[in-house]
Amino acid sequence: MEEFIGKVWDRWVTRQVTSDFTSASVNLADLQAELTLYYRALGGAPGKTLEPADTRKVRLRRTGMQRVAGSHQRFALPWQDDRSVRLPSSLAVFSSARLNTSLYYWLVAVAAHLPQVRDWFRDNQQAVLALTSSYPGLNRQYKELVAELMALRPSIENLPEDLRRQELAVAQALRNPGLRADLPSSAFDCFPVWLWLYPTPPTLFSVPVSTAGSGPESEAGERSSEQQTLQQRKQAQRIDDEHETDGLLVFLPDSLMSWTEQINLDRCQDDDSDDDFEQIANDIDLITVSRQRKANAAKVKFDLDLPAAENDELCLGPGIRLPEWHYKQGRLRLDACLLQPLLADEAEPVMLPAHLRQTSEEVKQKFSLLGLRRTRLRGQPDGQDLDLDAWLDDFSRPLRDTARQNFFLDQRQTHRDFCCLILADLSLSTEGYVNDDCQVIDVIRDSLMVLAEGLNQTRDEFAIYGFSSVRNSHVRYQLMKNFGEPYSDRVRGRIARIKPGFYTRMGAAIRQSTRILEMQPQAHRVLLLVSDGKPNDLDQYEGRYGIEDTRQAIIEAQQLGITPYCVTVDEQGNDYLPYLFGRDGFAVVNDPTQLPKVLPRIYLNVSTH
Repeated sequence: MEEFIGKVWDRWVTRQVTSDFTSASVNLADLQAELTLYYRALGGAPGKTLEPADTRKVRLRRTGMQRVAGSHQRFALPWQDDRSVRLPSSLAVFSSARLNTSLYYWLVAVAAHLPQVRDWFRDNQQAVLALTSSYPGLNRQYKELVAELMALRPSIENLPEDLRRQELAVAQALRNPGLRADLPSSAFDCFPVWLWLYPTPPTLFSVPVSTAGSGPESEAGERSSEQQTLQQRKQAQRIDDEHETDGLLVFLPDSLMSWTEQINLDRCQDDDSDDDFEQIANDIDLITVSRQRKANAAKVKFDLDLPAAENDELCLGPGIRLPEWHYKQGRLRLDACLLQPLLADEAEPVMLPAHLRQTSEEVKQKFSLLGLRRTRLRGQPDGQDLDLDAWLDDFSRPLRDTARQNFFLDQRQTHRDFCCLILADLSLSTEGYVNDDCQVIDVIRDSLMVLAEGLNQTRDEFAIYGFSSVRNSHVRYQLMKNFGEPYSDRVRGRIARIKPGFYTRMGAAIRQSTRILEMQPQAHRVLLLVSDGKPNDLDQYEGRYGIEDTRQAIIEAQQLGITPYCVTVDEQGNDYLPYLFGRDGFAVVNDPTQLPKVLPRIYLNVSTH
């Protein structure tokens, strides 16, 4: 009964203080693709993405009922940095879903025009003036939003003098942008202005918080809308704890328990519940990280990230130094990555699995004529048509050789001047499940085998590699088949041995693949990337840095006459792949289980255009 009464009381209090129109709520996930395109069209930074904003504490002057309910303390305010634009995961500011949708578009327009907020009150007014003067449609949209927003802001009659001056200044700035230059000070923050962007949180760095169960980029199964809203970045600060003791520790010996006393402990629950840590991370505002670093502990942690030497693949040489693009400096950082070629030398030869034989036969039939092309040969001793040009050349000569009359045209089937390097993403995210029985890595493994069977039928030159990474010091580049090696059971054994691990430093893998393709003599060279997510790693490669480095690596490949193409099972691939590979340089496979059938068809389209 007490629990029931408590729930009823909580619902009643919440209804009394809520200021959101939940029935008209609009979710960011539903408008992600449209808003991203709108942001790019208005000149927004091409390397940025749209992400849900985390809630931040706002020091509002609350009513007594709001204090009882514990509400109006945290708001998901819009802001941005050089990595992404952070918008509320849902908007229920207005009573109309149309107006909430319009608010999303307005915030994206402001973000495109105002990449950095230095003076919150002044910069937003200048952005509004620039947008409304340049785009008449945005001018009408802004006036409508302002009229609706002013009706929802708190009444100034019951406000203290300092808050009254502040609220009047905000109202004037909204109705007549540029009229007020400064915001009056107050003991409290003003009520959120939903038409403006807020400054970047004043922290040293951000800590990514993910709902993945097995790593920063791991996600098993389908994501719910609630899980998507939790992909946020928390504020953090560093503390100095270099001193082994801070102050004097005093205790009484009499207070220590003897070893004979019994302590009742409840061990029914798992102390290491990931769900508890996830909930705590989403509840706290500021994550404090120690500056102190133990060298030995760090070394042990790094060693645990990699398999033991006796269990790892064979290293092919000391490693390859590769550059990396630093987008802020606008230059390549030489020798920034160490790529380690690997070979699964102990992989047992295997035959094609039984469950792939039917699909493989279908692919072989489609590929049976792909490797051959009809070439027209001139000046032949026999053929299907007459070669009038050869006859005229021979007739116009002063001395003709009647023994050689090569006056015919013939057509013959010859092999294509084409090669392809298949690069597979083997990062930890491929450990996620696409259904109850199948992981992403299983789908990639089957797709590589089926495609290799078809390519072996066409006699096209091809190679297969896989990649993953642990920071820039260990980029793993796994050889499954090189260009000079015939396709065999041993190659299938290497493909069957691949397993997920580590992260996705895509730029380094693309650069090494480009070097290999550059040495091939074929006129048409394709780099086919099979992935399940965007570039990321444990260091600064997370976010825009990785996106920009990957894009630069793709541009370098294109300048050498190589055609990069990406096939991904990432549902958010449409948000970042157009910037990386261009409008026609990628394909998103919505059903990962169909990748073994879809990948050969994609190869056919790429290789015949």
